[in-house]
Amino acid sequence: MESYDYIVVGAGSAGAVLASRLSEDPDVRVLLVEAGGSHLDPAVQTPAAFPQLFKSPVDWEFYTEPEPHLGGRRVFQPRAKMVGGCSSMNAMVYIRGSRHDFDQWADDGAKGWSYDEVLPLFKRSENNERGADDYHGTGGGLNVADQRSPNAVSQAIVAAAIESGLPANSDFNGADQVGAGLLQVTQKGGIRCSTADGFIDPHRGRLNLIVMENTVVERLAIENDHCTGIYVKRAGQSAFLRADREVILSAGAFGSPHLLMLSGIGPADHLSQHGVSIVVDNPNVGSHLMDHPFYLLNFETPATGTLADALTPESVAQYETHQTGLLSSNIAEAGGFFHTRDDAAPDQQLMGGPTYFNAHGFDTYPRPAFFLGASMVGARSTGVVRLRNGDPAAKPSILFNYFADPLDMTSMVSAVERLRDIASQPALREYVVAEIHPGADVVTRADIEENIRRTVEHTYHASCTARIGSETTGVVDPELRVHGVTGLRIADASVFPRIPHGNTNAAALMVGERAASLIAASGD
Repeated sequence: MESYDYIVVGAGSAGAVLASRLSEDPDVRVLLVEAGGSHLDPAVQTPAAFPQLFKSPVDWEFYTEPEPHLGGRRVFQPRAKMVGGCSSMNAMVYIRGSRHDFDQWADDGAKGWSYDEVLPLFKRSENNERGADDYHGTGGGLNVADQRSPNAVSQAIVAAAIESGLPANSDFNGADQVGAGLLQVTQKGGIRCSTADGFIDPHRGRLNLIVMENTVVERLAIENDHCTGIYVKRAGQSAFLRADREVILSAGAFGSPHLLMLSGIGPADHLSQHGVSIVVDNPNVGSHLMDHPFYLLNFETPATGTLADALTPESVAQYETHQTGLLSSNIAEAGGFFHTRDDAAPDQQLMGGPTYFNAHGFDTYPRPAFFLGASMVGARSTGVVRLRNGDPAAKPSILFNYFADPLDMTSMVSAVERLRDIASQPALREYVVAEIHPGADVVTRADIEENIRRTVEHTYHASCTARIGSETTGVVDPELRVHGVTGLRIADASVFPRIPHGNTNAAALMVGERAASLIAASGD
């Protein structure tokens, strides 16, 4: 039996940050357990290559149950299986969410999580190449940069969005979210900067930070309502690893509730159906699942120099020599936020880029194209994560219930109309040959709705399945301690009380920072 002070389960966006911070204290031994392996692969490090990681050995490759409001489609859900987690596989967009998100969390009972309280945590994790100011920090592990080689098509998308009435916005993490501009990215020198790069690799020399890769956690050990450690399988061998102080789950919005339920923490009737002994009856475990549906319009373009040319010898040589050019693109280069309804925060996020992008990047098109996408950051529909059975090796059952709330569909149809208006603006006219998706035959709002149900994707932002709340409304308290069990916390996107209005990676890092501060303050 091996013993550590803290065991962090999952080396992803939050877990890597948390383990790094905890190990700053040389008097504690920190074990970081990761089911996957190394992130040091050219397809991970090269920004434009991230779609190649989907359905690869570094992807858990989840699928939903038949989605009732999408015609029974099973929706592909990639999740990274490597050090750095989804920060090693995402589109590198650096967005935190709106001020309203975090103030609403605090108003709903998440004490200590208001915008003014979490802003220093965002700044702590960040090294923004623009420099430090009221909204940004320097010196953190996550390098945030302007794009090295923004494409002319992406710049035209921004110009067209401004012509359509959106204000210019150079910082979506600053004073206001609304507007259009080029996105900042989590890159350093044209190479992806994940939490593995920023928080783990620089500190592998610490003797008190042990990173255990290719190790699957099967369940938690709970004795007398106290979590004493974890049961793992590594290289075909089972073992028990003891935590003298705490276990912290950072396995993500699918993995963390799945492990809780396998360990007897969850809805009692559901656990009983799968032969799991009940430790804590909490129906909130795995519930309240949220995401941002993502609908894409594609346009054929006469433009040269799009990502259709990314793998030419000249482009490859430019990237290998200077880490600039097409392969430094994060694909979603252009961004913006806008309202389709009278919400406190914008309910839609614009993302666009100089390539054809459809079906998670698996579809192809024979000629150059560009895309405009609407990510519904004001989504209200919720779903569930449940056990498929009691076998730790079985993937969880996932149902997002996209568009269960009819207001979500109303918003998305309006967003499609807005994106078409942007595509019609003078700045983009010379770049449009024809609309590929949804196409000229999709005209009315009813037509658009039908097409959305048939083809909509998502923005890979699963969250809220172990949310902060009371013992009757949530899974963890505001200090991220699991209700009903001592010695156990959760720190990842699953604890979000509600999904933020924007990409979720930065907020997950913030949770890792917050967890480290809470644990240090607890004196455990």
